[in-house]
Amino acid sequence: MKNRMRLLAIPLIAMVINFNCSNESIADLEDLTTTSSLAAHSSDKMVTVPFKAEYTGTYKVFPAEFDTEKCPGLGEVTVDGVGQATHLGNSKVHFNFCVDISDLSYFDTYAYLEAANGDMIYIDVSGNVIPGRTEDHPDYVVSYWRDPFTILGGTGRFEGASGGGYSDDYNSSEDPYSHHNWEGTITMKKGN
Repeated sequence: MKNRMRLLAIPLIAMVINFNCSNESIADLEDLTTTSSLAAHSSDKMVTVPFKAEYTGTYKVFPAEFDTEKCPGLGEVTVDGVGQATHLGNSKVHFNFCVDISDLSYFDTYAYLEAANGDMIYIDVSGNVIPGRTEDHPDYVVSYWRDPFTILGGTGRFEGASGGGYSDDYNSSEDPYSHHNWEGTITMKKGN
C-alpha cells in the first residue's frame, strides 16, 4: 500500500509542480504584456518643452506678382529659408501668405518647418509688418513683425504636436532676406 501511495504521490506532486510553474509562466507573461503596454502608453505621453527657431528666408514672390484668385486685390508672398530650430536641428522653413498692401497685414498663411529627415511642423502665423525698428533692434532693421505663432501639428516625430509662442522677425537694409527668430513651447510625444 505504501508503494501504491508513493506511485500516486509522485504524479500528484509532478502535477502540482507543473501547475505552479505554468501559473508562474502565465503571471510572467501577464507582467510582460502589462510592461509592454505601459511602455507603449508612456511613448504616447505628451511633454511641453522650450522651442526656439532662427531662420533666414528668401522672398520668392513679391506682391506685384500675386495670385489674384487666392488673394484678390492683395499680394501673395512666398518665403523659403534655412536655419536651425530646437528639436529639428538644421532645417528649412516655408511660408506662403497674402499681404494687404494698405495696412501691411499678412494672413492666410501656409507655413511649415522641415527637419533634414523630412519630419515637419505645421505653423499658423499672421499679423502686421511695422515699418522702422524698435530700440532693441540693430540699426539696419527697416521693418519688423512680432506676432504670435501656433503649432498646428506635424508629421513623423511631430505628429500631434501643439504649442506656440512669438516671432521677432525683421527685414534688413544690409541684405534682401527676411530674418526669423521664434521663441515659445512645443508639446510633443515624450522621447521625440
